[in-house]
Amino acid sequence: MQLGVNVPNFGPGTDPGVLREWAGVVEGLGFDLLMMSDHVAITPDVAEQYPEPFYEPFTTLSWMAGITTRVRLGTTVLILPYRHPLLVARMAGNLHELSGGRLVLGVGVGWARQEFEALDVPFAERGRLMDEYLTVLSDALPADGGDAGPSVPIWVGGNSNVAIRRAIRFGHPWHPLRRTLPWLRSALAEHSPPAFVPRIVLQLTAKPVEDGERLAGVGTIDQILDDLDQLRSLGAETVVLDPFGGDPEETRRPEEAWKALTAVATHWSTRS
Repeated sequence: MQLGVNVPNFGPGTDPGVLREWAGVVEGLGFDLLMMSDHVAITPDVAEQYPEPFYEPFTTLSWMAGITTRVRLGTTVLILPYRHPLLVARMAGNLHELSGGRLVLGVGVGWARQEFEALDVPFAERGRLMDEYLTVLSDALPADGGDAGPSVPIWVGGNSNVAIRRAIRFGHPWHPLRRTLPWLRSALAEHSPPAFVPRIVLQLTAKPVEDGERLAGVGTIDQILDDLDQLRSLGAETVVLDPFGGDPEETRRPEEAWKALTAVATHWSTRS
């Protein structure tokens, strides 16, 4: 099972220098995948949790491809209804080829109603657009990525039954976000997606978290490692660790996230 990291590409503490440091930490610690999120118009509903500066993912990942050598690069998730699918296919295919086959394209329907309005995309139609655009995108990306090898892997993000069924229908890995282990286990018992690639919280605590609603990835290092073991036993091919706790001020203190990632990388390497 591979491990990835969701890197904050937004917030008051984020700038090119910090992003460069993030790339060095993620690749230097041996993680397999560096991912980031997507917003286009930072409307008030977005800015409340993901304020500017917000670095556009394709641009930023292209830059990161030039300052890294090994780590895969991806989106968790690109809001597919915001862009024409042929444009997404062109950008994704080019980045995949230029990076030596390192792109992973996670896609989702989006949630920010004001952002949809700002982009003149009908919010109520986002599910239909997602299905339509995913069909075009899947057809437009060649099965053979040329010198980059296989085509761009597409992950279908979302926690709803619709998202799981979408992943199954299109034959792409299912990418659920920030849930408990019992919830994930129940969802997998009810559905059989082609692959399972969850994103979980990374919140390291000094004392065990006994809350019955504890999210996967929250707790002591032993609890987090046990979560990863259980996810592996559930068939997870990749697990993406998300150290962002929801407060944009955290982006001014990336060292706290780096410390937690170092602990996971150090201990996981001895048991994987």
